[in-house]
Amino acid sequence: MEVIKKKQTGSKGYLMKNDSLKGQYRINEQIRAKEVRIVGDDVEPKVYPIAQALKLAEEHEADLVEISPNAQPPVCRIIDYSKFLYQLKKRQKEQKAKQVKVNVKEIRFGPQTDDHDYNFKLKHAKGFLEDGDKVKAYVFFKGRSILFKEQGEVLLLRFANDLEEYAKVDQMPVLEGKRMTIQLSPKKKEGQQKKPVAPKAEE
Repeated sequence: MEVIKKKQTGSKGYLMKNDSLKGQYRINEQIRAKEVRIVGDDVEPKVYPIAQALKLAEEHEADLVEISPNAQPPVCRIIDYSKFLYQLKKRQKEQKAKQVKVNVKEIRFGPQTDDHDYNFKLKHAKGFLEDGDKVKAYVFFKGRSILFKEQGEVLLLRFANDLEEYAKVDQMPVLEGKRMTIQLSPKKKEGQQKKPVAPKAEE
């Protein structure tokens, strides 16, 4: 990655170019507090006057980085600034990697859906659930078809029952306006791994 000389006073004098975290933290002479609390390794954790804190950072050939500006007094670490940004970015990537993205697939029925259409949509729902996606199925009542709301509820309960092997019911049929909705989550089978999230290409 291309590096450029940093304009702020610092120990190493380098920063990662186009770093998204750049500018979020005050360092060295940018810190305006009269005194700061220093935490971290190789330094006694206590409150120091800003001049003494800056001198300590210089002695360690590192930067004074303000990590909690709203604390009283602000909390700082003595660390090379580019190393500090690298550690933050690495932690963010690790947290993103642990997140599992869950998609919700919608399936629409009419209040008088025939068996052929029902079985076609049931097959799709099984595929979605096997892929680890949630399924939100709903019956849409157009005009006077709202009179068939009990029929729509029976259809959704049948749908949930036919998917019992694949899904658990998160929400029983609920009528919201012209829609009656049921929501299902995939059942986790023994030994089944969660679908991995494809890593994003490096920028």
